Amino acid sequence: MELDSLSRYRNLSLFARQVVEGFITGRHRSPYHGFSAEFSDYRQYNPGESTRNIDYRLYGRTDRLYVKQFEEETNLRCQLVIDHSASMLFPTAQHGNPEKPNKLTFSAYASAALIELLHRQRDAFGLTLVSSQIDSHTPARSSSLHQKHLMALLDSLVQPPKDSPKQPSGTALAEPLHLIAEQIHRRSLVALFTDALVRDSEQEPLLDALRHLRHNKHEVILFHTYHGPSELELDYDARPHLFIDLESGRQLKLTPTEIAQTYRRHMHQTFALLQQRALQYRIDYLPVDVSLGFHQVLQPFLLKRNKSK
Repeated sequence: MELDSLSRYRNLSLFARQVVEGFITGRHRSPYHGFSAEFSDYRQYNPGESTRNIDYRLYGRTDRLYVKQFEEETNLRCQLVIDHSASMLFPTAQHGNPEKPNKLTFSAYASAALIELLHRQRDAFGLTLVSSQIDSHTPARSSSLHQKHLMALLDSLVQPPKDSPKQPSGTALAEPLHLIAEQIHRRSLVALFTDALVRDSEQEPLLDALRHLRHNKHEVILFHTYHGPSELELDYDARPHLFIDLESGRQLKLTPTEIAQTYRRHMHQTFALLQQRALQYRIDYLPVDVSLGFHQVLQPFLLKRNKSK
């Protein structure tokens, strides 16, 4: 691993820890309490292991060190799914900047924070990257080594593009989501980050794929990412602008006010359709303005996690 990559990985991990610790500090009840276990038996303490569960009262009576053993509840399994198609790079100038993120940077850093939270809870976590296909799929595990591996994958998403980055294929999430529904064999919580910017012909297949995840008994939370008024409302000044389709490279010069009304109507219809179907399929639907911070993800995710256990 190159020095620059290693430095970025450390920063991503540190950022995730800071976000989670700040979130925990701001809560009246710590999410650490979400993990519970029942006492099962004692075993003799082995030198060198953690002293956390030593029963010192028993030591006072027996003059021997014994460790409490617990029957742990079945922990959560979570599969994080990130749409990294080219539309998620909007705005491209903010790629790789966690302070002012674009949609992909926000999704990567939010996922890093969720992995940190899951690891502290001793849950299992996996990561899948999708565009028009499954580009990377790592099943859920709970080890520290696994966490480092996923952080490295997330780091690869947020490295700023060099020169003219290769444009990925367009967004077609239906097929990869169907495959994910079949590849995850144990009931899991699936957290999907996507801007859901698909062609009209792909809308119904996308919704069917989300229903497939629920049909296979997975809990689903959909983080619908967008970048504030500039994307949702086409909030630009009245002078002509050059618009570039990040997925096809097509360019169009026009004055935003000429198409603003039609654009806004289409965007709001898309949001309303996703919200309606999510309610119908019992999916947690959360529109996330990536310019407003990571609390939008952590708070509802923790609530969903505790309900899913």
